[in-house]
Amino acid sequence: MLDARHPPPPQGAGPNGAEMRPFSLAPLVAGFLLLVAVVAATGGLIAMQRGNVADTRRTVELRSSVLRLFSNLQDAETSQRGYLLTGEDAYLGPFRETEGQISAALNQIAASAEAELGSALPDLRTVVAEKLVELRRTIDLRHSGETEASLAVVRSGEGKRLMDRVRRIIEGLETEIDARLRTRQDSAARTARFLQIAIAAAVLLAVSLAAYALFDAAARNRRIAGAHRELTGAHEALLRASVARERLEDQLRQSQKMEAMGQLTGGLAHDFNNMLAIIMGNLNLLKRRIERGEGRLETYVQQALDGGARAATLTHRLLAFARKQPLSPEAIDCNRLVPGMSEILRRTLGERVRVETVLAGGLWTTRADANQLENALLNLAVNARDAMPEGGHLTIETANAHLDDAYAQAHPGIPAGQYVLIAVSDTGSGMSQEIATRAFDPFFTTKAVGQGTGLGLSQVYGFVRQTGGHVKIYTEAGRGTSVKIYLPRLVGSEAAPAQSGTVGAKIPEGDPREIILVVEDEDGVRRMAVEALRDLSYTVIHATGGTQALRILDENPEISLLFTDVVMPEMSGKELADAARLRRPDLRVLYTTGYTRNAIVHNGVVDADVQLLGKPYTLEQLARKVRQVIAAQAA
Repeated sequence: MLDARHPPPPQGAGPNGAEMRPFSLAPLVAGFLLLVAVVAATGGLIAMQRGNVADTRRTVELRSSVLRLFSNLQDAETSQRGYLLTGEDAYLGPFRETEGQISAALNQIAASAEAELGSALPDLRTVVAEKLVELRRTIDLRHSGETEASLAVVRSGEGKRLMDRVRRIIEGLETEIDARLRTRQDSAARTARFLQIAIAAAVLLAVSLAAYALFDAAARNRRIAGAHRELTGAHEALLRASVARERLEDQLRQSQKMEAMGQLTGGLAHDFNNMLAIIMGNLNLLKRRIERGEGRLETYVQQALDGGARAATLTHRLLAFARKQPLSPEAIDCNRLVPGMSEILRRTLGERVRVETVLAGGLWTTRADANQLENALLNLAVNARDAMPEGGHLTIETANAHLDDAYAQAHPGIPAGQYVLIAVSDTGSGMSQEIATRAFDPFFTTKAVGQGTGLGLSQVYGFVRQTGGHVKIYTEAGRGTSVKIYLPRLVGSEAAPAQSGTVGAKIPEGDPREIILVVEDEDGVRRMAVEALRDLSYTVIHATGGTQALRILDENPEISLLFTDVVMPEMSGKELADAARLRRPDLRVLYTTGYTRNAIVHNGVVDADVQLLGKPYTLEQLARKVRQVIAAQAA
């Protein structure tokens, strides 16, 4: 940027302020125009020379035709005399040949120079015709036997007079043709001299222009080289300044990152401390009430469970943000899933927010994890509620959508194709474009410290991208926001299962004859799982690791289910299951984990033949999952 301390260099000056002579095109333009004129004149002279050469060639051919005509007449007369003297037909051959050649020569002379010969050509035609008539008459008389009559015609001198006339006409033509030929040769010689001069002038002018251009280019190159050296020095100084600025920017980014991490840590610590306070406080109160033998303990138990559920939700958000959550995709009819969430949304959002669903007819089926999709929609709905503190209108809309190649090119990583669209729109305060571009960034939140972790939209983004879809924000400050989720269309015969809720249904229990082997290296988690399964009426055997579990399996062939953790130090749950199935191919396995290392999950999706129960889980979730696996084994 220029200021008073660094005034701009004067116009036409180099980087160091030195005056640079402007390049003048006038000499080159003038020389070029002169060269064009010389070349044009040379072209005209060449055309004239070609015309002179053509005229000379035509004149020579005319002279040759005239001489050929006279020679043919002489041959015809010689043939006539031989026939008259001998009476032999052999002498008539040359006459018949020359008769046609004489006619062709006359036509050629007329075609090439009728305008130049003036009245000489008609006189020549007349005399030649009379001569041919005279020759034919004498031949016909001799052929009919009137030899004396034919000789009398010859002795009359008529033939000689006609030949003399032909000779005089031809001699005149030769004289005129020779004069014309000399004139044209002189003109051609003059044109050739002018042409040589023009070519020499053009070559000299071209060489002069090239020399001037080279001289000027060399001068300009010297000036440019000097300017380049100065610019190189300025560029190196700029690079040094740029490196220093990048170092400062890196420090600033690191500072911002640490600030964001601090904000994230503060939010997580605040939320987890609140949840732990709820759990620990209610458990302490529950313990005191039990020690005093008091009743009405359900409230404390429920509050502790609610705190644990909130902690589990936060953990799932962290895994979703990292795209490490194990997904169990299934065919989903979003026109069934969205209405099924309406009641939950109304209770969560409150009476001030009016919830409306708009469902498209003929909606395609998609394939995703239904629970995670519901969590994503719930996250978006809660964000929309926060953007409408005075209440407003929330619309959840479904539709079929097609992202074309142009859209895919504008959004790298998003394949073109058919998608199922779920749009969550609100009438809230909206966002500025600056905030909208960072809305999905990790650790980014517009809420105060302690009121959010910045993982809500990151969780939605991570889940949608892990599913192979796309999410896009359309917003305008003061007008509201619309978040559109694009999930890939499921193409195939797999049908979407009917949405059948289990809320309020009785927790299924087991049978003491059904034996479950629990394998868990964490003592507290193992004791909790064993007690929970025994409370559900199952017979439970437990082990702390894979080696002990395999020995127990060998000793107890009646075990119905292996319930194992995935991540264990001695032997992973997957390795344990593989070894157990070598002994018991029909053994059913239920995995549990809080974080998987791609043992049973690949590309974020649980393997097709794997049953997984994520930690932490409730008693109801454990009961239903165990019952489902055992029932599948029985079937």
